[in-house]
Amino acid sequence: MQLDRVMVAVKDGKFDEEAVGVACDLVRPSKGTVYALHVIEVSRGDPVDVDNSVATRTGEEVLQQVEHLVRSRRCQVQAELLQARDVGPAVVQEAIDKEVDLIILGLPYKQRYGDFNEGNAVPYVLRHAPCRVVVWREPMSAFGGSR
Repeated sequence: MQLDRVMVAVKDGKFDEEAVGVACDLVRPSKGTVYALHVIEVSRGDPVDVDNSVATRTGEEVLQQVEHLVRSRRCQVQAELLQARDVGPAVVQEAIDKEVDLIILGLPYKQRYGDFNEGNAVPYVLRHAPCRVVVWREPMSAFGGSR
């Protein structure tokens, strides 16, 4: 399978680097492009285009690190920072707009009420993505759980 366009949704997690590395490995044979996407989630009480300089600065730093990492692996990269109400729909819409072949989502290992919790974005993307989706989940050991 040839993958020319792979999107990685990054958030500033320890495993973003791993997910980006996988994206590079997948596009390298076709000399394709890695699309790095960082979404700032805006609460419903604020306008979607609210100026959040702290979140914007953090997102820009995350994307700069990703761009450096992708370029160091000799791959093409396009990075984008978005503000949206919900991460899932923003990722799906960007995947549609960019016509990506694959989305890679990093997923921290979180528990809620003693059970693993995948949040809202991952299930949404899995249901609505127009392409293949890889969920790159953090190991349980990073959370303090056992294997």
